[in-house]
Amino acid sequence: MLLMTSEEKDVRNAVEAAAKAQPGWEKRSGFNRSQILYYWAENLEQRRQELADHLVAVTGESEEQAWREVDASVARLFHWAALSDKYGGSVQETQLYGTVVRVNEPLGVVGVACPDQAPLLGFVSLVAPAIARGNAVVVVPSEKHPTVPLSLYQVLETSDMPAGVVNILTGCRDHITKHLTEHHDVQAMWYFGSLEGSTFVEHTSAVNVKRTWVNYGLQRDWFSHEQGEGEEFLYHATQVKNIWLTMGDIFAN
Repeated sequence: MLLMTSEEKDVRNAVEAAAKAQPGWEKRSGFNRSQILYYWAENLEQRRQELADHLVAVTGESEEQAWREVDASVARLFHWAALSDKYGGSVQETQLYGTVVRVNEPLGVVGVACPDQAPLLGFVSLVAPAIARGNAVVVVPSEKHPTVPLSLYQVLETSDMPAGVVNILTGCRDHITKHLTEHHDVQAMWYFGSLEGSTFVEHTSAVNVKRTWVNYGLQRDWFSHEQGEGEEFLYHATQVKNIWLTMGDIFAN
């Protein structure tokens, strides 16, 4: 879904579309989700020149910087495609007879407010890990350069991405974030904007017990492996279910 407005009704429609699509997306195998993300990365790679030219025209950055961002975005999609069938869980030690299986499950619907810096790479870096682990997202792209992430929507439509898994809302980041944070059908809110916006997200989410991930107004280096990808993203994209498997005493004859 692609909506170029920030009206509350449009936010509700986007969340409804995401909530409808998420259970089916979660039930797909990790392998199937990875294939769709690989397909997205390949289609993005085929449009590298177009995206680089768009970045130069919109952001004013040099051609060299634009190519670097496009190539980093493609590489990051390949990275998360490879991890779509990983990070499923682990077996935990216990003090008693038995074992505990830790299962990493998707959160559900995740609201994502993207940063202004690196508008293409920031969008990909946040959306890809969320959907790789089975979530559906409602995304607010860079407020300053919204047309850059919007150019990915056509690529998404030709990459076998199910309808409703990625929903893009353009407009004022803080205004849309307010509606997303207050929405009870949004299970988590990722916000990368101002200190005031981060504070609002955490304060409001305490009321409806929503998972949050905010940057407190601090910029992140999206080109960095440490800050732009890694287990931190997987942690915020999942919730843990512990399954206790009991075992009786075993006596040797």
